[in-house]
Amino acid sequence: MTNTSVYESVDPQLGEMALRPIDPVADAELLSSWLRDPKSKYWMAQNATAESVRHEYESMRSDPYAEALMGLHRGAPRFFIEVYEPSQSELSGRYEHREGDIGMHVLTAPTRQRLQGFTRAVMRVTMEYLFDAQGARRVVVEPDVDNTAIHRLNSWVGFKPDTELRLNDKVALLSFCTKANFQASEAKERG
Repeated sequence: MTNTSVYESVDPQLGEMALRPIDPVADAELLSSWLRDPKSKYWMAQNATAESVRHEYESMRSDPYAEALMGLHRGAPRFFIEVYEPSQSELSGRYEHREGDIGMHVLTAPTRQRLQGFTRAVMRVTMEYLFDAQGARRVVVEPDVDNTAIHRLNSWVGFKPDTELRLNDKVALLSFCTKANFQASEAKERG
């Protein structure tokens, strides 16, 4: 695995997974191509350019309440996550914040050749990182209410839907996952 990673894991079926900080300059072109893909429509960044992505992640790098991480599968970039403090985001004052809440966004790279179980492995390693390395007590997500694919994945790792919430650019399904929910989820039962 890479020596610049901040978190490493081995998926029983898919092998080595790791997270490393996004490099706004080196990763901008790749990330912008992922964001422009039709599969990424719920990120609402279909017009992303390498320059706009570079600027976004340079800003995030200096934000003490957020981080962006590139996800590697067997050393190759295949997904990314954004981690944020919900009380310092658009969610501030919109739900009952608890100490230890961590917000998360995840995107897997578009691919022509599907790898069975990959997205589930990404979700599992992301949740393990948040609970084990970041010390989250509860993970908060706010996907678009129409994004049924992510709702299924969220349920698989233990998220419980709470309420629909109007945000700046979408109607979101606010959902929460405690470490106990994750430990009791299908993601942990089936390994």
